[in-house]
Amino acid sequence: MHIQKEDLEELEFPELLSEIAPFAYSPKTEDKIMSLLPMSRDEAEISLKKTSEFLTSFESSNAIPFHEYEDIEQELRLMIIENFRLENKAFLKIKNITEQIGKLQKFFPTFSETFPLLLKEVQALEFHKAIIEKIDKVFNRFGEVKSEASPDLKVLRTEIQHAKKVIQENFNRALATYSQNDLLDEIRETILEDQRVLAVKSGFKKRVPGRVLGISKTGSITYIQPESVLKHYFKLRENEEEEKKETDRILRKLTAEIAEYQPWLESYQKYIFDLDLIRAKAKFAEKINAVLPKINSHPTLRLRDAFHPLLWLRNSVEKKKIYPQSLTLTEHNRIICISGPNAGGKSITLKTVGLLQLMIQSGILVPVHPKSEMFFFDKIMTDIGDNQSIENHLSTYSSRLKKMSGIIREADHKTLLLIDEFGTGSDPELGGALAESFLEYFYDKKSFAIITTHYTNIKLVVEQLPNAENAAMLFDEHSLEPLYKLEVGQAGSSFTFEVAEKNKIPRFIIKKAREKVEKDVVNLDKTIVKLQQEKFEVEKLKTNLTEQKESVEDKRGNLQKLNEQLQQKLYNFQKLYEEEHRKLQFGNKIETFIDSYIKGKSRKDVVKDFVKILEQEKFRRLGSDKDENKKLQVIKRKITQQLKKVDVIEKIAETNEKMDQQRKDERAIWLKAGQRVRITGSTSVGTIEKITKTKVVVNYGTFKTTINADELERV
Repeated sequence: MHIQKEDLEELEFPELLSEIAPFAYSPKTEDKIMSLLPMSRDEAEISLKKTSEFLTSFESSNAIPFHEYEDIEQELRLMIIENFRLENKAFLKIKNITEQIGKLQKFFPTFSETFPLLLKEVQALEFHKAIIEKIDKVFNRFGEVKSEASPDLKVLRTEIQHAKKVIQENFNRALATYSQNDLLDEIRETILEDQRVLAVKSGFKKRVPGRVLGISKTGSITYIQPESVLKHYFKLRENEEEEKKETDRILRKLTAEIAEYQPWLESYQKYIFDLDLIRAKAKFAEKINAVLPKINSHPTLRLRDAFHPLLWLRNSVEKKKIYPQSLTLTEHNRIICISGPNAGGKSITLKTVGLLQLMIQSGILVPVHPKSEMFFFDKIMTDIGDNQSIENHLSTYSSRLKKMSGIIREADHKTLLLIDEFGTGSDPELGGALAESFLEYFYDKKSFAIITTHYTNIKLVVEQLPNAENAAMLFDEHSLEPLYKLEVGQAGSSFTFEVAEKNKIPRFIIKKAREKVEKDVVNLDKTIVKLQQEKFEVEKLKTNLTEQKESVEDKRGNLQKLNEQLQQKLYNFQKLYEEEHRKLQFGNKIETFIDSYIKGKSRKDVVKDFVKILEQEKFRRLGSDKDENKKLQVIKRKITQQLKKVDVIEKIAETNEKMDQQRKDERAIWLKAGQRVRITGSTSVGTIEKITKTKVVVNYGTFKTTINADELERV
């Protein structure tokens, strides 16, 4: 993508990057963020998708296990030098990065559907657990070389501990002895050259054998290391030197072993840097409520509720309201000309579109409605603000013409032009005519453009071009306060005289100015104001009607659901009523058996009657149409035996269809209003009240129910 440095600065892109950089863990990632530029579409789309995936981890409980780290770029260069030794801290940094790779390779496969691109990247790395194992074998968790790192080191450290213990014991004995003999000064002892010494009175120094390490400033005290300590002290120093040499040997060996993994460690470092960059972008996206819009391959830009991110951040801190903008650019609507009064938000709209386009083409998520759509331009060219050049002795107008010359040379069908105050800086008529020519040239080049202007002739030209459209920043005609809302489809008034009057310009001056202006221009401006206000009212009414329509639809849906629930409850109640009624009848019959048995009826007759009822109940549960099914089976067997040379399955299917049709025909004869019916298998009898295509309304006296005709049988 082609864009000049001054265009990036006009759109405040460096300021945006400075807001993202603090989210990075590494200073090198911060530098990389500050040098970000728009990239190729494929590269940007991958970065956008990875950022969007990382962003989802903040919004759920699936937090990606990625934390602060220290880069190992210097260590990677040094470790390959022959016989080089890395410092303790360097090994811990290498271990930290390797452990992070291991954790990520375990984490991402668990959520493969949520993080497909991040999973693919980490899986491409070859993880070597041996790096961690080799470092853990030498270092403890505090970053110190373990005594177990080598047998020799363990022996040396054991001897060092023993020597320190003996020195301590011997010194304490000497201290006690000489104190009793009153040979020591009041301070008794001190530390010199990192070791304990006796503070001997100088007059008795010959009575204390040992090594003299110094004398006090007054000469009254001589500092002596007791003779009983000397031998062990020299042995301690010798062992400590050997320990240093052994530690050095171990670390040189470990450096050589880790250097074998240098290519893989380099890939780990590169991946961690990239993930740090993605995380920083995701954290910034979370802060400004940014999303990944639909990326089109065709030239269609649809911004819905788009915010300027820097303005959003500033206004959030100051607790000010910010107004989103919505607009569309397509092949059939390539140019939008925004008009309206100053301080109404025209320049902010330009900067919002430009900055969001730079963000998306740099792999940064944007603060827009999720249903927004964007596509990639090859060039973004701007002319926003005061371009006066003191160095080159150019006026604002000359400077803008020079910039316009460059834009004319570069503009094509894949260019987005953002031009503020189009045509200003010269004689209104001449400057307006020149701006009109510029506009027609960009239109013929099929460039995409958003421009702002106060010139009436520009508004009229745009109105005549089929693939261009006027737009206005809305202004309250009564309060003369900007509404900061972009209204596409009509030109806006500059409210020149109204704003002047509000700012306490004397009325007689404004009146003279009105008289000097051509009558038609004033009338046109008034007409624009009126149309603008009327359209605003229409849009407001349209929004209210839409909201009311949605409310009615919601209520209708709720009523439908409630009706269905009531119908289901009624049906369930009917079933329950029939079941309870049947159980009551069955209980009454049992009571009859008990009464007859008490009155003297034989047990055999009672049992016989009871068995008869059981058989009836069995018949009811198995289905009253069992005999009919048996008859159908007999008919099917006969037909099957007669049709050996034809497709038996098809004939059976035809027979089934005929039998079903026969049932329907029979039902059609008796299925009519007033017919007494009951649900198959139930005992409750009702009357058909109404018949539709497939449903029948049955009246049970106390309630009604709607049921399929197939579930009814004639009484």
